[in-house]
Amino acid sequence: QVQLVESGGGLVQPGGSLRLSCVVSGTIFSTYTWYWYRQAPGKQREWVGTIFYYATTNYAESVKGRFTISRDIAKSTVYLQMNSLKPEDTADYYCKGRAPNAMEYWGKGTLVTVSS
Repeated sequence: QVQLVESGGGLVQPGGSLRLSCVVSGTIFSTYTWYWYRQAPGKQREWVGTIFYYATTNYAESVKGRFTISRDIAKSTVYLQMNSLKPEDTADYYCKGRAPNAMEYWGKGTLVTVSS
């Protein structure tokens, strides 16, 4: 079965950086498109960014220029590098994978708190 496990969240000061990881097992990693989403307390889950199976990326306007998505196919891992963090980036961050047959799989999330 497909499993996604996020890690790397924590408490960081405004202006700081974190790198989230999403380790994937149970599938052919390179054929999937991978997404990062986030959900702040009391708000709906929102899309953060995408890395397509052919490696192109795109991002929400709110994070463009600050966040970068990458992948390591050999390690079956997707990354979200977050720089210049702001208090409004505080949220649970989730990884999602979309298979070629359109099936989707989610991780359980990792909490990022940006506060002084």
